[in-house]
Amino acid sequence: MALTAEVLAMLAFTLLAFWGIAAWALVRTLRQEGRKVEILEHQDRMDTYSPKALAELREWVEANPDDPLVDEVRERHNECVEVLEQTDRRFYDWSDAEVERLERV
Repeated sequence: MALTAEVLAMLAFTLLAFWGIAAWALVRTLRQEGRKVEILEHQDRMDTYSPKALAELREWVEANPDDPLVDEVRERHNECVEVLEQTDRRFYDWSDAEVERLERV
């Protein structure tokens, strides 16, 4: 039984889409990791959270003061703030003004 042109076209499209997205994701990830390596060659520490993620972490700490994990999360937040204050190259898009406004929790 022969496959129709429509089935072959859909198969080709599916394969190209899958491998295209996979290749794009691989290249993007390798570039990000290369950038991280470059930063770590320049300095021994690197920021671990984006501005939005760090803000969400702070909000969680403030909203959950009795959670058993709050001390660990507070430590991670404060560690990231310390790294941002001590380093000049950052992976995430932090402005100097944003870093100056950061406070430990």
